[in-house]
Amino acid sequence: MAEYYSRRNLEFLLTEVFDIEGVLKLGVYKKHDLDSIRMMLDAADQLAQNELHPYFKEMDQQEPRLEGGKVKVHPQVRSMMKKFGEGGWISASSGPAFGGMDLPIMISSAANYIFGAANFSASVFPQLSTGVARLIEHYGSDFLKHTYVPNLYNGAWQGTMAMTEPDAGSSLSDLKTKAVPINEENEIFRIKGQKIFISAGDHDGVGNVIHLVLARIQDAPEGTKGLSLFLVPQKMTNEEDKIVLNDIKTSGIYHKMGYKGTPIVHLSFGDEDRCYGYLLGEANQGLAQMFQMMNEARIGVGLSATAIASAAYYTSLNYAKERLQGRLPDEKDVSKPQVPIIKHADVKRMLLQQKAISEGSLSLLMNCARYADIIKGGGVESKEIYQLTLDLLTPVAKTFPSEYGVQCTANAIQIFGGAGYCKDFPVEQYYRDIKIHTLHEGTTGIHGLDLLGRKIIMGGGIAFRAFTEEVTKTIKKVKLEILELNKYGERLGDALFRLQNVTMRLSTMAMKEKKEVFMADATLYLELFGLVAVGWQWLLQAIPSQIAVNENRGDEFYESKLYTMRYYFEYELPKTESIITRLNSSDNLLVEVQDEHLI
Repeated sequence: MAEYYSRRNLEFLLTEVFDIEGVLKLGVYKKHDLDSIRMMLDAADQLAQNELHPYFKEMDQQEPRLEGGKVKVHPQVRSMMKKFGEGGWISASSGPAFGGMDLPIMISSAANYIFGAANFSASVFPQLSTGVARLIEHYGSDFLKHTYVPNLYNGAWQGTMAMTEPDAGSSLSDLKTKAVPINEENEIFRIKGQKIFISAGDHDGVGNVIHLVLARIQDAPEGTKGLSLFLVPQKMTNEEDKIVLNDIKTSGIYHKMGYKGTPIVHLSFGDEDRCYGYLLGEANQGLAQMFQMMNEARIGVGLSATAIASAAYYTSLNYAKERLQGRLPDEKDVSKPQVPIIKHADVKRMLLQQKAISEGSLSLLMNCARYADIIKGGGVESKEIYQLTLDLLTPVAKTFPSEYGVQCTANAIQIFGGAGYCKDFPVEQYYRDIKIHTLHEGTTGIHGLDLLGRKIIMGGGIAFRAFTEEVTKTIKKVKLEILELNKYGERLGDALFRLQNVTMRLSTMAMKEKKEVFMADATLYLELFGLVAVGWQWLLQAIPSQIAVNENRGDEFYESKLYTMRYYFEYELPKTESIITRLNSSDNLLVEVQDEHLI
């Protein structure tokens, strides 16, 4: 087994919890079977072992540098991108038109989880290219598709999305980058502006970088309604059929606390008024188009955070089994040998916390991937409900693994003690690497606002009702069929009921109070939702585990699942009580406190 993830757990989720065989019966996926899927996971594991994990520390220690206006990355990036392209991983979930395999999203997600656990920084390069190529496939002209998609999928070129600007941050309505048409068909535009925090926005590991840039066409409406999406290549072919630079300059490179293997850069477009881009899709529809990529990327962020938390867990687990220190509290004889620290109750607590969060988060993400597969696979009349539920869960699936994953890696360091704070062991890197996930693709606060301010009320609340019905279905199943789990179903049912009540209270408040009052604790609401959603995932995992034990098919794996489920319900789910108490309070502290009080 790889030292950074559990293949057994991955297959358990795919086959025993989320019925991958049922997904393979859907139209577009019928070319695959369980054996071919396992072969794909074997190949992903080998790619991770050979091309990613050996460079985990090196890519952190030899971080990208800006030399002569060009970003230099670890030389393994070029080799790795070529291998990802040759193996079909960048195009895996795409259709056959550009060499894709129509791989189920559950399986491509599982592979990306393996890659992220092996080396998060390295895994980002191909994933970015996947997102960009898919948007071009969806919205691009035939010229753009055939010019750019093949080279993105084969790993020769890199894709990025360029959205954030120096003076705008998360406020997309304030984006200033301009686009001026230069032909009558309004297909080619002159681009001018600046973008910051662009992952893999420039580097020498590929031959060309293809940016998807949000910009405002001259005389377009103000705010987000006037944003359009442009394909802006770093290099392009001129009228004389020569490859030329496209007036995109790397103004600076950011020096980060973690995630160091992937460069993040500041880009200037059109300083010499010679930067050109192609309109992608319709004018003034850029934000909606970009959000298609962003929503997929948000799930990817949660998946990467989960992968890092998993790697940290297995690293600290192995250390806890080997590190001898102290004796059990009842042992008074100091002449007796010391025991492995895994014997101590508090170390078990920290290990169980990591396992509960990382495996619970992975389950939630696999659940989301299954919804996406049902939507894509067709043949389901109610796929609109699945889409709404997936949209509802996206901010949760991005944020919960990210925020609680930070706690997981902190516990991994704690288990190592002072050694964990040193670079001699990898857990300090996991801690540095995972923090970016609370910021990537929208900060935690932004996603709290998104969940409470938009997702809960969309469709008249139909998505929230669909979510609660799914959770209730699981609770009813254990009540009727698996009595050993009934008390946990009752606890989850109580937490769900209180979530419904506080959601109703906040929804009512939204109609009576200023928006500032209604949204003040949106981040806490997001945390509450995540705790309930992952509690549901643990009950889902407990069902096949308890059945296996009852049928004498149980082994340590299933027993471990049940113990971890018990931990979650005893230590994590009770946190909902304090959050609900706060959300039900009428004290508007955060609205009333003034700037001058923060001294």
